Amino acid sequence: MNSEIKKILESVRDGELSVDDALLAVKKKPFEDIGYAKVDLHRGVRQGAAEVIYGAGKTPEQMTGIIDAMKKNGQDTILITRLSPEAADKIRQKHELDYRETGKVGIIGKMPAPDGIGKIVVATGGTSDIPVAEEAALTAEIHGNEVVRLYDVGVAGVHRLLAHMDEIMGASVIIAIAGMEGALASVVGGLADCPVIAVPTSVGYGASFHGVSALLSMLNSCASGVSVVNIDNGFGAGYLAGMINHMVR
Repeated sequence: MNSEIKKILESVRDGELSVDDALLAVKKKPFEDIGYAKVDLHRGVRQGAAEVIYGAGKTPEQMTGIIDAMKKNGQDTILITRLSPEAADKIRQKHELDYRETGKVGIIGKMPAPDGIGKIVVATGGTSDIPVAEEAALTAEIHGNEVVRLYDVGVAGVHRLLAHMDEIMGASVIIAIAGMEGALASVVGGLADCPVIAVPTSVGYGASFHGVSALLSMLNSCASGVSVVNIDNGFGAGYLAGMINHMVR
């Protein structure tokens, strides 16, 4: 990938290619077809962040092949989400892998130093929401963000949340993660002066419908500045929060 971009830049230098045509060529850089996957080698150029491997449903051998293609083409830090412990053990036989079991996240390469404009706060309603929260927090960290974790600060004991007003008011983005009735997002949205990303989780008893109740509550929040991602989608929340935290006014 790097050699192809170098050729494009050299063509611009030599007057063989216009700047606009070079930009188009860079954005259209092809993927690598390895048979069972088409690895997007140029997502970092197009979107500012490299492709992430979604581990659920993939065999360790498939993931290893994708990792090989990424590393061959210059991707030094790789994030794998929804990675089982068994698959992580097999991947470790070929690649050095940092596996975070709580969030089911695998990391290859070094975590980057934070370079966002502020801090991302990840708050959960309860301890049972921590697996989704860790997926969100680690996703944000691997994309160059400083993360503050506030776990088990749900509305059943709202004083626990209010004890962290300095962190809430000092955040550039807040991810509010909760199951049951999903009330945490509205409370946080009513306190914070920054964007709030709500993540409903599948935690709860029967009438929570595996997170649908929390999802609907968050979608119907009366607090301004609250957006909602899908049920248990910690990755999506962490990625979006990282994008917001890297925006320049």
